[in-house]
Amino acid sequence: MASKTPFYILVTLLFVTGLALTIQRHVAFEVPMTPGVKRTVWSVDAKIEFFANGSAVKASLATPISQPGFTLLHQNAASPGYGLNFVQKDNMPRAEWTIREAAGTQELFYKVQLLEDDNTELTGLAAVPAVTPPEWVEPYGTAAEQLTLDVTQRSADAFSYTRELLKQFANNNLSQNAELLLNSEPDRSQLVVKLLNQANISARVVGGLKLEDGRRRQPLNAFVQVYEGEQWLLFDAKTGKEANRESLLLWEQTDSSLLDLEGGYNSLVTFSMIKQEQPALMAVKEKLSSQDLLNFSIQSLPIEEQALFKGILLIPIGVLVVVLMRVIVGLKTSGTFMPVLIAMAFIQTSLLTGLVGFILVVGTGLIIRSYLSRLNLLLVSRISAVIIMVILMIGLFSVISYKVGLSEGLKITFFPMIILSWTIERMSVLWEEEGAKEVLRQGGGSLLVAVLAYLAMNNDYVRHITFNFLGVQLIIMSLVLLLGSYTGYRLLELYRFKSMAEK
Repeated sequence: MASKTPFYILVTLLFVTGLALTIQRHVAFEVPMTPGVKRTVWSVDAKIEFFANGSAVKASLATPISQPGFTLLHQNAASPGYGLNFVQKDNMPRAEWTIREAAGTQELFYKVQLLEDDNTELTGLAAVPAVTPPEWVEPYGTAAEQLTLDVTQRSADAFSYTRELLKQFANNNLSQNAELLLNSEPDRSQLVVKLLNQANISARVVGGLKLEDGRRRQPLNAFVQVYEGEQWLLFDAKTGKEANRESLLLWEQTDSSLLDLEGGYNSLVTFSMIKQEQPALMAVKEKLSSQDLLNFSIQSLPIEEQALFKGILLIPIGVLVVVLMRVIVGLKTSGTFMPVLIAMAFIQTSLLTGLVGFILVVGTGLIIRSYLSRLNLLLVSRISAVIIMVILMIGLFSVISYKVGLSEGLKITFFPMIILSWTIERMSVLWEEEGAKEVLRQGGGSLLVAVLAYLAMNNDYVRHITFNFLGVQLIIMSLVLLLGSYTGYRLLELYRFKSMAEK
């Protein structure tokens, strides 16, 4: 006998590949393994208020990007009468409004939706800032040098240096040098960055927004972003402590202005936010529809094709049920995979309506087919007559159902007419050759398998898994191949050994 090792290697490869694709999709694209999972989405509105002086106006607002803790889902803006463009400046995005002429009080709105994303790694968002040695005038230069020497002795790296430096500016413990330097630079965050640059440490001032559900008209807060190689931490220069990263959105991160305004004055930017719970698949929709080569997603297809595949991808589940029932249990069916197609029809019609419709059409068809057998027609003509007969019966049952007010009966049109015709033909021939008992045996087996396949295919969890994880198809294929190598007894054949067991 030929070795089965290559066969088992193939089965293992299919199973492992399918499992790897499923896990990769769950981890990389955050597709939930179960339906009904919800994710947190923040909607943040930025309101820009200013007074236009009657000339052309150009307003440029810094906008956030995907970052550790958050993935940007969608952004838009409301700007009646203004032109709007999303542009790049210093490799960071900005929203830019323009108008030829405006006067008086102006209001512009920018809205962004962000998904809470715990899987995002903590990495730099913008390029590491260059170290710019500050220029001091005396006596500030001497004070800065002495402060730098003192802090360096009590630190080991950039982060510990920053912590020790911020202690020098604690409100209740200002050193003489720190107090003097604050007179030269009132903005404490900018002063800390200058002192860090003097110690050859990369740092910048970034604008952060603390997300709290239902908060309105919040300003942007300044934080010091300190780098140690590619790693970075945020510090609050006002409190002297490391910033709490939980629910903290970095809005502006290039040490540039939050708002650039030409043609206006007295500008003000405030933020409002609200927290929402959305189904996970809706929240990660942007990821699922991406054109990434590694994104094997049905959601990247047009909606029409998605709807088509939603049903097609259930068929392998029905096939697996048929293989289990025929190979392991030993049930006989009329046709190999006819139960799967009947189960697909049950999904469209509902189980009870489908069962009644199937029994009515097949039962009536067998009666009419018994008459056709007496005419000694050729096979092609006989099958064609049965197809026409099935169509007429379905039409008749639909009209009668509608007349008596049973709208469910109209769904009988979802049955595959060609399959029904072949089923009637096969059962009729089987009746003539094997008798009514065999017809009932195979017909009942077909209906039982169809019902089991329907229950498996019409499950919300199964629908979710098959539609969102294409790797599952490879897993099903490996199981089908493995079942195909089974050569033992079927469960229904064990009654043969009942008498032996009693002895």
